[in-house]
Amino acid sequence: MNIGILALGTYAPERVMTNHDFEKILDTSDEWIVSRTGIRERRLAAEGEFTSHLAFRAVEDLIRRHGRSALEGVDLVIVATNTPDALFPATAALVQDRFGLSAGAYDLLAGCPGWGYAIAQAHAMVKSGLARKVLTIGSETLSKILDYTDRSTAVLFGDGAGAAVIGPVPEGYGFKSFVLGADGSGGKELMLRCIADKLPDGSPMRQYAYMNGREVFKFAVRVMNTATLEAIEKAGLKPEDIKYLIPHQANARIIEAARERLGLPPEQVWVNVDRYGNTSTASMPIALQEALDAGKIHNGDHILFVTFGAGLTWAASVMTWWQPD
Repeated sequence: MNIGILALGTYAPERVMTNHDFEKILDTSDEWIVSRTGIRERRLAAEGEFTSHLAFRAVEDLIRRHGRSALEGVDLVIVATNTPDALFPATAALVQDRFGLSAGAYDLLAGCPGWGYAIAQAHAMVKSGLARKVLTIGSETLSKILDYTDRSTAVLFGDGAGAAVIGPVPEGYGFKSFVLGADGSGGKELMLRCIADKLPDGSPMRQYAYMNGREVFKFAVRVMNTATLEAIEKAGLKPEDIKYLIPHQANARIIEAARERLGLPPEQVWVNVDRYGNTSTASMPIALQEALDAGKIHNGDHILFVTFGAGLTWAASVMTWWQPD
């Protein structure tokens, strides 16, 4: 059985916060932020808008694009998020209820690669026969967990959501490989406390998100290279076979390094970090939808996904694109 993405939808909040807005509240500048990250603006959820609300909107967009029938046969919902409305109930259960799905539901926590992990799990569930179709969502309201006096994190992140239905596709199409990895020894470099006040190694955790930007940058550049090449090899392809790269939108410099190592021209990589910032689990589905809307991806194209984040974790996958006309 070949398994791929049958339908896709996305959502970003209306509120835009620019670098110039940050200049008013932080010791920073538009030039400083752009030169180091490529980010110019990001979307922020409203005061009463949370991860479940963004997930709902992404599914509603999926229905608008593909019809309510796109959800027929969905019997599992996975929401990848680092900012769930609550530890329980699962945000995925709230999605299940909102759309009246007869489905199991759970949240997945794997840092920014959460959606990469979720599509791998969805693939396995359908392949094994444990599910017919899986609704996989990446949804984040990262603005709720940031310290807006800390320029090292506040300027980096934005809010958004993307939803995809994973299920059977015709022969020759769909996912060809997955690479999932983790290195917990780097957990202290990117973290946010929940019920513990420190990690097992004694590293203290904070009320707001903390990141060691220098170490995470070095890690990201390395795994963006190794994970992509491994995924391409597992798919039985070569780098020159890749038609389009959909990378995690965390930092323009990291994306550019990955593009150069793969030997891809700029027009074969989608970059929107300048407009959304790092939306974590939502970044790849949002980028994929924009690339599709721009007519950059066609049936039969080999697409490469790659992402990295807290854990430290990473995920990469290759698929041959197909969607019905």
